This record gives sequence, structure tokens and C-alpha cells, in this order.
Amino acid sequence: MTKTSDDVFAFLDGLGISYQNHEHRPVFTVAEGDDLREKIPGGHTKNLFVKDKKSRYFLLTVEEYATVDLKTVHTLIGASGRVSFGRPDALMDYLGVEPGSVTALGAINDEERQVTFILDESLMENEIINCHPLRNTATTSIGRDDLLSFIRATGHEPVVLKVTV
Repeated sequence: MTKTSDDVFAFLDGLGISYQNHEHRPVFTVAEGDDLREKIPGGHTKNLFVKDKKSRYFLLTVEEYATVDLKTVHTLIGASGRVSFGRPDALMDYLGVEPGSVTALGAINDEERQVTFILDESLMENEIINCHPLRNTATTSIGRDDLLSFIRATGHEPVVLKVTV
């Protein structure tokens, strides 16, 4: 059964991880949320759900305005050939989210560990990372190290790697 933002918060609470959740209007793109930045400090994320030629899935979590070269990123992340965007049904199957709500917190729904979570080095320079809590009507602020702990607690080993240009 797909988990919800309440499940994410309960999981974080169970791990003893502090976070702050900010409710807001639906935000589907980075640009749509620009006005929220001054109210929510920390690094804001953009997430790219991609798959390689062998149908292995990756979630690239980078700083909101960073650029990822999709023609070459496969050489950095260990993918088999060039990557393409994963389909919305795969996004729902693996991370339990729809386009516009993609988040590293979706690791909680990937119980079969089909997705590799890659966090860009530049993003991880921020002490606080802001992610959607499985829905785009809120932003959850979490410490960088706590985000790594959360992902590990879901059974994934996050990879911190420079994937932006």
C-alpha cells in the first residue's frame, strides 16, 4: 500500500529525526514556488526520475536551478547507456508520487529497492534540504545528514555525487 505524507512524518518521528513541514498551495515546477523561498530557508530541490536501457531507475535530487546533462549523466551514475525520463506509472509504482510531487522522501515507498537515490554534492552543501512530503502542497525541511539517515532507514544506500554541470 502506498504511503502518504503522514506515514513519512511518522517514520521520521520514529527515527527521532526533526523536520519542519510547511503547507502551501500546489507547486508543480521550481519556478512556481519561487515566492516560497524567502519563507523556507535551505536548499530547495529539483528531482529527475530517470531510467537506463536496462530499465534500472534512478532519482537524481539536485538544487532547484541546477543543470543536469542527460546526455552524459549516465557515465557518472553507473547507468547502462543514456538515461531517459521514467514514465508516470513507474514513478507511482516505485515512489508513490505523481509528476510534480517527486521527492527523495519517496524512498519510503520503494520497498523492493528498485530505485537508486543520487543526491548532488552541491545540494548537500546546504545544512537544510527542502523536499515535498510525497505531495506538492507542502515542503518538508530536513537536515542534510538526517535526509541521508532517512534514505538509509528505508533500505537504500544514498549516493552523494556531483551530477550537475
